[in-house]
Amino acid sequence: MKLANILKSVNVCETLGQTEREITGIQMDSRLIESGNLFVAVKGTQTDGHAYIQKAIEKGAAAIVCETLPETIDQAIIYIKVNDTEDAVGKLATAFYGDPTSKLDLVGVTGTNGKTTIATLLYNMFRRFGYKVGLLSTVCNYIDGEAIPADHTTPDPITLNKLLGRMADEGCKYAFMEVSSHAIAQKRIGGLRFAGGIFTNITRDHLDYHKTFENYLKAKKTFFDNLPKTAFALTNLDDKNGKVMVQNTKAHIATYSLRTLCDFKGKVLEDGFDGMLLDINNREVNVQFIGRFNASNLLAVYGAACLLGKQPEDILIALSALRPVAGRFDALRSKRGYTAIVDYAHTPDALENVLNAIHEVLRGRGRVITVVGAGGNRDKGKRPLMAQESVKQSDKVIITSDNPRFEEPQDIINDMLAGLTQEEMQKVLSIADRKEAIRTACMLAQPQDVILIAGKGHENYQEIKGVKHHFDDKEIVNDIFANE
Repeated sequence: MKLANILKSVNVCETLGQTEREITGIQMDSRLIESGNLFVAVKGTQTDGHAYIQKAIEKGAAAIVCETLPETIDQAIIYIKVNDTEDAVGKLATAFYGDPTSKLDLVGVTGTNGKTTIATLLYNMFRRFGYKVGLLSTVCNYIDGEAIPADHTTPDPITLNKLLGRMADEGCKYAFMEVSSHAIAQKRIGGLRFAGGIFTNITRDHLDYHKTFENYLKAKKTFFDNLPKTAFALTNLDDKNGKVMVQNTKAHIATYSLRTLCDFKGKVLEDGFDGMLLDINNREVNVQFIGRFNASNLLAVYGAACLLGKQPEDILIALSALRPVAGRFDALRSKRGYTAIVDYAHTPDALENVLNAIHEVLRGRGRVITVVGAGGNRDKGKRPLMAQESVKQSDKVIITSDNPRFEEPQDIINDMLAGLTQEEMQKVLSIADRKEAIRTACMLAQPQDVILIAGKGHENYQEIKGVKHHFDDKEIVNDIFANE
C-alpha cells in the first residue's frame, strides 16, 4: 500500500520525503523490521521507540513515523512527524490492513471479571449459528477454527489489525474481543470500529499500572465514550458503576441484571455442581454453568446476541448447549467424594464470586478448602485482600505460589499473610510449592468437601525469574485423583 494512503488516517505535522512510496508492512518493534516497512516510534511504558529509529533504518525501514525528528536525517528515508505516535499507530495499522472492522461486526467486552467467558461463549454461540467468527481473548485467539496463541488480553494495535484483517479476508462475519484497561489506556484499539460493547463489572485490579481506582474506571469508561451511534452499549446494572460506564456514550444503551428491572432480566431457579436452571426474560433454560456470576455472564451473552439480531428461542437453545470456558469454574470429581474446582480467579472480587458460588451449591453440607496465591510484579495492594477474602469464606486456606515472576514466592506469601489477624491465621497453612499445596488440600479433603484452586485457571505454566515452566493445576488434580 502507498504510504500516502496509509497517512490519510492521521494528522501529520511535518513530512520529509515523497509519500508515494509503497510500504510492505508496519512495525513498532525495530527487531521485526523488514525491507520497505514503516516503523512507528512509540513511547512505551518500558522503552522509547525513538531510541531505535536508526536500528529500524539499518534493518530496512523505508519510512519513520515519530514525534521528534532525529538529529541526523537520512535522505533515502521518509520521515513523518505526528503529535502522538501511540494514538497514530492503531489508525495507521487499521489503514494498512484495509480497515477490517468495516467488513465485520466487532463486539468488545470490558470489565474486571467475566471478559473471557462472555467473549468465548459469544464466539462459540455464533459458530453454532453457522457463521465464521473471530475471537481475541486471554486464553487464545481464533480465526474461525484456527487457534493462534495469545500473549496479552488485548494484542498490540498492529497484531490486532493484522488478526482482524485475516478474519475479514477469511469471511468472518463477527469477531468478539476482550478489551483490557491497558489496551484502552494505551490506545491499542485506536482506529477500530465497534458494533457493540459489553460492561461486566469493575473492582480493584491493575493498580500497579493505573495507580488509582479512578484511573482504572476512567480507562474502562473511555471505551464506551468512544463507541459510535450505530453501536450498542450493554451494561450490568448489578454493578454500581454500570450506569456510570454508559452515561456519556453515543451508542444505544441496553441493560442486564439478576436483581432489578432491565432489558435482559435473569434469575437462578435451581443450582448444583452440574449446572443451573435459569429464568431469562420469563423463559426457562438449563445451562452447564455454576454460580450467580456465571448467570450474569450468560445474561450478557443472551443480551448481546439479541442486540445482534438473533431470535431469543435460538439463543436459549444455544445457551443450553454451551460448556464452560477452560479454567473457569472447572469442576473435577474425586473418587473419594469431594470436588476440586480450578478457576482463574486472581482478584479479591473474583475470589468472592467463586467462593459465593461454591457456598450457594454446597449449602453447608461440606467444607471449603481454598488454595490461593498472588502474581509477582503486579498490584501488591490486592495481596492481603485476597488472603482476607479466602479466609472469610473458607474452612481452611493454603496460601501458595502463583506466578512469582521476578519476586521471591515467600515475599508474596508474606504480603498476603500480613492482611490476616492471629485468629484468622489459625485456619491458614503456607506452602510455597504450588504442587505440594494442591496435594495437601486433596489429602485434607473429606467426602462432600470442595477444594478451590484459584489464580491460574487455563494457564499451563508457572513463570519464575522470566522463565515459563510447564505447570497445569487441572493436570495435577487429575494425577492426584488417578492415584487415590
